[in-house]
Amino acid sequence: MPAHEHESDTTTDPLARERAHLSASRAALRAMREDAQALDIRDVTANWVNAAVLQSQIDERIKSLADLAHTPLFFGRLDYLHRVGAEQAEGASEGAARSASDKGGGGRREGQFYIGRRHVHDADGDPMVIDWRAPVSQPFYRASRKDPQDVGQRRRFGYTGGELTAYEDEHLTDPAEAEQTSKLLQAEIERPRVGPMRDIVATIQPEQDEIVRSELGGTVCVQGGPGTGKTAVGLHRVAYLLYAHRERLARTGTLVIGPNRSFLQYIEQVLPALGELAVKQATVDDLVTAGIEVRGTDAADAAVVKGDARMAEVLRRAIRSHVTLPTEPVVVVRGSRRWRVPAYELEEMVTELLARDMRYGAAHEALPQRIAHAVLVRMEEAGEAPDDRVQNAVARNPAVKAAVKAIWPAVDPAKLVLRLLSDADFLAAHAEGLLSADEQKTILWTKPARSVKSAKWSAADAVLIDEASDLVARTHSLGHVVLDEAQDLSPMQYRAVGRRCTTGSATVLGDLAQGTTPWSTESWAQALHHLGKPGAVVEELTAGFRVPREVIAYASRLLPVISPGLAAVESVRESPGSLEVRGVAGPAELDAAVLAACEESLEREGSIGLIAADARIPVLARALAAAGRAYLSPGEETTAESRLTLVPASLAKGLEYDYVVLDEPAAVIDGEPDERTGLRRLYVALTRAVSGLTVVHAAELPDELVFSGA
Repeated sequence: MPAHEHESDTTTDPLARERAHLSASRAALRAMREDAQALDIRDVTANWVNAAVLQSQIDERIKSLADLAHTPLFFGRLDYLHRVGAEQAEGASEGAARSASDKGGGGRREGQFYIGRRHVHDADGDPMVIDWRAPVSQPFYRASRKDPQDVGQRRRFGYTGGELTAYEDEHLTDPAEAEQTSKLLQAEIERPRVGPMRDIVATIQPEQDEIVRSELGGTVCVQGGPGTGKTAVGLHRVAYLLYAHRERLARTGTLVIGPNRSFLQYIEQVLPALGELAVKQATVDDLVTAGIEVRGTDAADAAVVKGDARMAEVLRRAIRSHVTLPTEPVVVVRGSRRWRVPAYELEEMVTELLARDMRYGAAHEALPQRIAHAVLVRMEEAGEAPDDRVQNAVARNPAVKAAVKAIWPAVDPAKLVLRLLSDADFLAAHAEGLLSADEQKTILWTKPARSVKSAKWSAADAVLIDEASDLVARTHSLGHVVLDEAQDLSPMQYRAVGRRCTTGSATVLGDLAQGTTPWSTESWAQALHHLGKPGAVVEELTAGFRVPREVIAYASRLLPVISPGLAAVESVRESPGSLEVRGVAGPAELDAAVLAACEESLEREGSIGLIAADARIPVLARALAAAGRAYLSPGEETTAESRLTLVPASLAKGLEYDYVVLDEPAAVIDGEPDERTGLRRLYVALTRAVSGLTVVHAAELPDELVFSGA
C-alpha cells in the first residue's frame, strides 16, 4: 500500500488527475454557493414572515457551502466492483440513484465515488463528492480484506496546506497485496494540533463508525480512555443523525453539553467543518441557571448531598405539601342563583389529581376546571344549557379562584428551595427517612438569605431549582443530546440532563478513570439510571489514536488505584522519546526548569500546553511574563505565532496539545479534596499530549509513577 507523491502535470499522471478533480469539485462548490446566493424569493413568499424564514434557511445553506481553504474537500475514493444499487446510493446526491449507478459524474468512471465532508454536485446534478454520511460512503470506514463490501480499491489522499500532495491505494480483493498500516492515515492522526479541535472524518475507525451510525432512537454510552476519540465520535454521531433525520431533528432540536466553556470553545468548530451549523452547545450550569445568578460555592460534603438523587424525593414531598384537603364547600353565585359544590366532592377531585401524580402546575390549572364542571352539571340538572364559555367563566369566578388558592396554591420553585435550605423544620419534615440529621445540617445555610435575589446560590442549588421547576411544569425535551465528560456529573445533574431528552435519545461520553468530582459516578449503569436511559447500549473504546504508547502506558500505572478493573488504553502509536520525567533539586529550581521545558517544546511544531495545579497558575504566569513569553488561556485559539497555553489542571479535561509540560504532579494531587480524586486529576493531566510529555517535579512522585531513570 505505497504512498505516491508526484509533481507531474500530465494528464496520464494519477495525482494530476486527482488534483484536477479537486479543482473541478471546488469550482462546483463555488457554483452551488453562487446559485444559493442568487436565489430571488420575492415572488415565492406569501408574506414577510414566510420571506424571513425562507431567507434564514437560504443564509444557513450559503454558510454550509463555504469552502474552507485548508480543509480537504475530499479525503478518499471508493472504486466499487459492481454497479451500486439505488438503496446504497441514496443520499449520494439530489437525484443520486441514477447518477451514481448509471454514469460517472464530473469525469468519474462508473462505480467511483469521492468521499468528503459534504456533498458537491456539478451543473447537471451529478455527484462530484459524496457526503461521508451517505450509505455509499460507509465501506470507506468498514471495508476490509476479510469483508471488502464490494469495494475493489480504496484510495486515501494526503494534503499539505489544503493542496493534494499524495495518494495511497488498498486493493481489497487482491490476495497478492500484503496488508499494511496506512501511512497517510497515521500522518493525519499525528498532524500537529494548532487551533481548535479538528474533525476526524478522514480517520474514523470501524469500531468508531459503528457508534457514529447507530440509530437515533437508541441512547449510546461510550466509555473511552484518553485518546480513543470518544468526543469526536459523539460529535460525528450528531452530524450523522442530522444527515439521516434532518427534518425530525430540525423540529425537536439537538444539544451538545460539555464540562466547561473552555471545552466548548475547543470543540465548537468540529460541526461547522462538517457543514452542520444548527447544533447548540451548553454546560450543565447553562441549562439550570435560567432566572437565577450563581454566586456561591458549596463545600464538597454539602455538594455531594445536594447532588444525591434522594433530593428529588425531598423536593417532591415539599411541593406536594402545599396541597391542603378542603374542609369548606365552594359556593358560586351567578345572577340570582347560587351553586354549591360540597367539601367531600372537592376532596375527591384533589385526591384524584394527587393519585395521577401529574405536574403540580398542571394540576393547579386543572382544578378550577374540575370545580367549574361540577357546577355545570348542577346547572344542567336544573334545566339550564351552559356551554364551554360558561364553564370558563365559572373557573374564573372569585369563589373558585379563592378555593384553588387555598387548596392547591401556586409554587415558586426558587422560593421552595430557598425555604428548604433555610428552614430546618421544613427540611426535616420532608427529608425524614431520606437524609440523616447530619446530612440535613450539612446542606442548611448557616445564614439564611432573605430573598431569592439576595441568596448566594451555588451550582448545586441551581440544579435543585431546576428539579423543582420540572415538578411544577414539564421541561422541554429535545430530539438528541450529547453529554460529554459525563462521569463528573452528580445524580441530580444526570436528572437535569435527562429531562432535556425524555422523548429523545442521547449520546453519553466519558471515562470513569477521569472522574474528578467528589460525586463522580462509579458505574455507567448507575449514571444511565439517573439519566432515565437504563436501556442504553454501553460501548467501550480501548484503541488509542492520540496519546503515544509510552505516555499512556505511564499514565495507566495509576488505573489500579483510581479505577480498579478498568481496561487500559492500547495506543496504536509508538513514539520513542515521547516521555521524559525530570526531577529538580528543590522548589527554587522548579520554575526555571518548567520554563526551560516549555522553550524546548516550542522549538517543535504544534501546540504546547503547560498544565499545572490551579494554585500554581499565578506563580507560573508571573514567571512566563518575567521571561517575556506570551501565553494563552484554555479555549483561546492557538496560532502559528502564539502556541503556548497555560492550563489549570481543573480545566485540562477534554483538551489536547502536541506537547505537554506537566508542572509538579504532587501539587496537582494536593489540590483535590482526597487522594483518589487527586490521582484522577493527575491521570487527566498526564494524557493531554499528542506527541510528547515532559513531567517536571521537585516533590516526590506517587509510588506508581516512580521508575528507574525518572
